[in-house]
Amino acid sequence: MLAKRVIPCLDIKDGRTVKGTNFVNLQDAGNPVELAIRYVHEQADELVFLDITATHENRSTLYQLVHEVASCVNIPFTVGGGVRSIDDVNMLLKQGADKISINSAAVRNPTLITTLAKEFGSQCIVLAVDVKEAIPGNWFVYLNGGRIATEIDAISWIQEAVDRGAGEILLTSMDHDGTKNGFAIELTRKISESVTVPVIASGGAGNMKHFEEVFKIGKADAALAASVFHFQEITIPELKHYLSKHQIPVRI
Repeated sequence: MLAKRVIPCLDIKDGRTVKGTNFVNLQDAGNPVELAIRYVHEQADELVFLDITATHENRSTLYQLVHEVASCVNIPFTVGGGVRSIDDVNMLLKQGADKISINSAAVRNPTLITTLAKEFGSQCIVLAVDVKEAIPGNWFVYLNGGRIATEIDAISWIQEAVDRGAGEILLTSMDHDGTKNGFAIELTRKISESVTVPVIASGGAGNMKHFEEVFKIGKADAALAASVFHFQEITIPELKHYLSKHQIPVRI
């Protein structure tokens, strides 16, 4: 069995790491470069950097900050926010990103996934999806950092994106985000069972058991969290030892 991955996430606004609840009430969580260095020392498996206002502000990702963070890490580094074209991806890869996350632009222009996968390879293209359970058992896609609702069924969209060449899914439950009440287990399981690519669960981590549940029951390949790591409520080394003790394969 492949090792499960533990991934801290840097949500970036105005050059700082921020964290909110249900995508609102953002609070400062620290310097992204300093946090990145700490996560390398803590043996995070990967690092995700999301420029959360780039799409809404109709601008490109903060390239200089991406370069600064990339220069400090030696683990796989995924960057997203405002990615709309081959040129955007080329620029981010030049700044040191290993994988690129696309979200709203892919929904508006699904052929973008196909184009980027052909140009850079599916292993480079991560589809990020922000979803909310508008009707019990039915999840819908939201755009522009959770600001714009759609009537697009999340599971159908993710399946289409994988067919088009997305190599990994970053699945964020807006209902669970920042609540620390646990990941969206049922949603994660349904997505994991419906696609053949790795699924990263995001939103809701509050304690170590939540990670165990999303790996065992949710069948996630990786789990992403922010505030519990940023504020050291959970450290990655202690989390990995906990998971290993509970028969979940991790890199220690």
